[in-house]
Amino acid sequence: MTIDLQRVRADTIGVNHRIHLNNAGAALVPTPVLDAMTGYLRREAEIGGYEAAGEQADRLNGVYASVARLIGASSDEIALMENATIAWQMAFYAIRFRPGDRILTSQAEYGANYVAFLQVAKQTGARIDVIPNDASGALCVPSLERMIDERVRLIAITWVPTNGGLVNPAAAVGKIARKAGVLYLLDACQAVGQMPVDVGTLRCDMLSATGRKFLRGPRGTGFLYVRRELMLRLEPPLIDHFGAVWVAPERYELRPDARRFESWENNYAARLGLGVAIDYALSIGIDPIMSRARLLADMMREALMCIPNVEIKDLGTERAAIVTFTVQGVDASDVKARLAAQGINVTTSQPSSTLLDAITRSLPTVVRASPHYYNSEEEVYRFTETIAAIARNDN
Repeated sequence: MTIDLQRVRADTIGVNHRIHLNNAGAALVPTPVLDAMTGYLRREAEIGGYEAAGEQADRLNGVYASVARLIGASSDEIALMENATIAWQMAFYAIRFRPGDRILTSQAEYGANYVAFLQVAKQTGARIDVIPNDASGALCVPSLERMIDERVRLIAITWVPTNGGLVNPAAAVGKIARKAGVLYLLDACQAVGQMPVDVGTLRCDMLSATGRKFLRGPRGTGFLYVRRELMLRLEPPLIDHFGAVWVAPERYELRPDARRFESWENNYAARLGLGVAIDYALSIGIDPIMSRARLLADMMREALMCIPNVEIKDLGTERAAIVTFTVQGVDASDVKARLAAQGINVTTSQPSSTLLDAITRSLPTVVRASPHYYNSEEEVYRFTETIAAIARNDN
């Protein structure tokens, strides 16, 4: 199955005036998502917020089924969240840690997750152990296997780190976690929408993701998957009268599904947009999306490698559609600004976002470019030619 590039670009109004290579930050939403959200907001304005939600109840409830189809789960294992960070935190802080419990994580773990590890370690006496990398820079599976003992309470890793093209061996980690009976929390923020995700194959107990990145959904959306058998044993760290029913003056009962992790008030237009974005991606096909996005990223890397004074900073043997690099003598922020002046969107990745990896590799702030399936080869060529001019210090 091939992607009809002309059609998907026709559905993407931003390509008419920008080269958008910041899809790992926030992708351009397709027009069906925009139409669904604006149409819903108009309906709220016409008849009222509660009334619009009631009128669109079937479509809103259908978002759970869309997420479930995307990741190979059941609808009752899905919670819709305000963002991926809240989704991840609701899972992580539902786990009860004791002194001596071990949290195993990866070298390139995301900053928002790691500070939560540090907080829990400070509060409970749990400890954090970092899994070594293999020779390619990916998480070393044999090392992880040797680290497993009766004190390991949680394995929590980022599948595709924010600061490079690395793809960690998430399914191999899941196999070890399931065999050892250890909880496994997977941050799939940069994976969902650009590569196939199946929670059964991954053997993860919990998975968090966002809508705004490669899924091409709206900002302020995310979701949490919790395996049913575990979910029924977890007490969310925060609840309201949506996640739990107040059944007696001194007693409440948690919902029997993953919506126990949700709160009552939500942005329904954004939720609807998330569902449409997922259905749009599924209609194209996740495998073709991954193939094209990685093809463009590989083209980008090959071209950048040929430019003097440009250094690729990506790790791993399997690489996603995230390309990070530096230009000798030019700050990453200046590279970003000069690209923006040419109508090209990228972003930068700070050392603090993956501090352990940055310290180990002496990484400065890097430029991050992330193509997606709707980008064209011509856009990649214009981007790399602009980088070449910056590296030559052309005015």
